[in-house]
Amino acid sequence: MKKVFQHLNSTAVPLPIENIDTDQIIPARFLKATTREGFGENLFRDWRFDANGDPKPEFVLNNPLYKGEILVAGKNFGCGSSREHAAWSIGDYGFKVVVSSFFADIFKNNALNNFILPVQVSEGFLHKIFSAIEADAEAKLEVDLEAQLIRIVASGEQESFDINPYKKACLINGYDDIDYLLSLRNNIEQYENSREFNF
Repeated sequence: MKKVFQHLNSTAVPLPIENIDTDQIIPARFLKATTREGFGENLFRDWRFDANGDPKPEFVLNNPLYKGEILVAGKNFGCGSSREHAAWSIGDYGFKVVVSSFFADIFKNNALNNFILPVQVSEGFLHKIFSAIEADAEAKLEVDLEAQLIRIVASGEQESFDINPYKKACLINGYDDIDYLLSLRNNIEQYENSREFNF
């Protein structure tokens, strides 16, 4: 089934921790699998579970108050190693959007390649989002990829975000790299046919 992202209106899970690295997102000992399925169960494994495998009630993913398809994290999310498994685990868990005031470049690209939208906002707007969720665990965020806007539904406050136009087109249409090239086939053929070759 083709993955497409255009618009999302969802509650969010707050994780106000800065400098979350990829080993915290998915510990290295779980990187043996070669397919993308099943990584969600070990997302933030060492924060979610104790040494006996029991859920830690204080960790937000174990708190039934918080749910949704949007993860809101502190500054510098996805730093550390370049493992693509970090994006796999986030997507497999069910998150479609990650919001932060800064993303590590490699994580950002890995997320986009796996149809997860990293929404980078200002420090001030990130604080507003955390405050809205703290006031109401059911607070919703609206993400409009076409307009490149994120909005706090209750207050109507919104902010624009940047995204590479190529990656935007891929997300909106559900394209991987090959699909994108195929979508340009007519343009490519017209260009080739218009050229004059002198041998």
